Parts: sequence; C-alpha cells; structure tokens
Amino acid sequence: MAMSLQSRRVGSTGLSLPTFGFGSAHLGGLYERVSGEVAQLTLDAAWTGGVRFFDTAPWYGRGLAEHRVGSFLIDQPRDEFVLTTKIGRCFRRPGDPRSFDRLPWGGGLNMEVVWDYSYDGVMRSYEQSLLRLGLDTIDGLLIHDPEPEGHGEQHAERMRDMADSGIRALEELKRGGQIKAIGMGLNETEALESIAPLVKLDFVIVAMPYTLLDQSALVHGMQRCVEEGISVVIGAPYASGILATGPGPAARYRYGIASEDIQNKVRRIQTVCAAHGVSLKAAALQFPLAHPAVVSVIPGGARPTEVRENIAMASEAIPAEFWVSLKAEGLIDPQAPVPA
Repeated sequence: MAMSLQSRRVGSTGLSLPTFGFGSAHLGGLYERVSGEVAQLTLDAAWTGGVRFFDTAPWYGRGLAEHRVGSFLIDQPRDEFVLTTKIGRCFRRPGDPRSFDRLPWGGGLNMEVVWDYSYDGVMRSYEQSLLRLGLDTIDGLLIHDPEPEGHGEQHAERMRDMADSGIRALEELKRGGQIKAIGMGLNETEALESIAPLVKLDFVIVAMPYTLLDQSALVHGMQRCVEEGISVVIGAPYASGILATGPGPAARYRYGIASEDIQNKVRRIQTVCAAHGVSLKAAALQFPLAHPAVVSVIPGGARPTEVRENIAMASEAIPAEFWVSLKAEGLIDPQAPVPA
C-alpha cells in the first residue's frame, strides 16, 4: 500500500517537499555495485510505495545514479514528482579509461571529476545533469561538498568562485523559472556555521549533523536555519548505515567502520527501543522530522526490500514515552525536539 505524505514548504520558495523521499547514492554504487535491473526495481518500489521526492547528484557513481534516476522518472508524469540534484563537479573522459580508478564507487562510470563552482561551472554541471537525467526540468539545485576536505589548497579559491559568480548562475536559473530553490549539500556540522552563510540559500541537505546519533548542530547551525528560514533535508538519517543495520563488525558510521564508542551508543539506543517495542530504523527516520527546520528525510536504498522497509518504518507508531526515555538516558540532546 502506498504511503500518504504531507508536504512542507522549502523556505519562502514555491517548492514543497514530501516529508519522505529517496536518496540515490546507493544506485551509483555506494559500497557495492548495484545492477541496472535492481536499480530500476528499487526505484519502482519507491514509486509504488508513494515516494515522490528523488534526490541525486553527479558525484553518485560519477554520473551513473543520475542516469538511473532519470531513466525511471522519464516515464512518470512530470507534475507528480520532485527532483533535486547538485552542482560543483563536472566530468570529462579520463586520459586512459582502462586504468582509471573509479573509487569510491563500486561500478561507477569512467568519468574524471573537474571541480568548478564558478558561473560557467554551475551552468556546465546543470546542463550535463539535464542530459544524464533525460529531463528538461530540475526542481532544486544544491552546491555539493563545499567543505575543505577534498579541495586541499584550492578550497579558498573555489569558495570565492562560488560566492562571487557561481551563486549568480543559480540565482539566474531560479529567477528564470528553471529551478525553484537553491540549496547546499553538506556533511559536517561546522559547515552549517562557516560555509552555508557564504551565499543565500533556500535549503540545505545535511548528511551527518543531525541524526538520532548526533545533534551537535542543534544549538547553532540548525537554529540559524530556523531564524533565517532555511529548510533542512536530512540526507543520511541512518548515519550512513549503523542506525539501519545496528552494531556489528561491518556497521558503518560517517561512511567508515563505526568506532566502538558509537557502537556502544547504538546498543544503548537499541535497549530503549526494545523496552518500548520500537524499531531502531523507525526511530532514526522519524526523529529528525520533529525539528522545525526539517522538511524531509531521504534514506537511500540499494534494493526494493530496503525501500519497502523504509516506507514501513516511516509510519510506525512510536510512543511518546520512548523519547522521554532516550533523553533520560542521555542518548539524545535534552533540547532536541521530538515527535509528538
């Protein structure tokens, strides 16, 4: 049965997002290759289950995720779904495709990244995304991965490009009606405070700063979003894995193997879950939506069964006493808003 979703408005824009969406990084081969057939079945499971918000990015599989998302959505009514993707990376053919290293993507495309946050770079990235998607409209564009990690000594120069000319391209696209909202995709709490303010944004997608495991952005970054009318989408509600799988030797946190401290914290959360008959995944999905800045959560999925389970977890009933117990055990910030 398909889920029935509310929508929440993004900032002061004309864009509204369903409270539950689909993040497509896994379709680009995050951790392991996903076949084209399984990718399409996964997207079909999302659509059949009522999902109408799809987020992707050129970086996911070096273009592969956009191809897969677009090849599915091209056959759906355009007025029935919302699509967001990102800018900051363009692609070119590598000098020697046979020896090219596609890491970290399992089975991604042989495409070499060209970082570019300038006006021309934004426009080139946007046009490349349209071609990969096979669509003529994108609802929201996000500045992707502007944190210092990955940029080295060129970080300051690239941020100047973004603030001086790249943002003009995004504003031009929005003013012309080609996109409805301008966003930024971030991984770190510090970036919400130091990089997001460099340009005027309608929304942000945050991967790590606000989850059931970490509310470090609550007092400053998330509060700034509330005060300035910037909407927040939670891009990794399972904290890149461990809140879906639970602890264990292969459990992932922040895209690496989870530390023993994190594993122990998840075990303590699981104990509270068991006491109240609550699924860990349901708690992880529903917790962020209580924050006044948050408009949507977009868990990923590498196969149809994962998507169906995510949909079920999004509507699982959770008693109010569960959240009280988490706070009493010091497992979530005492100031964190919790679901009613």
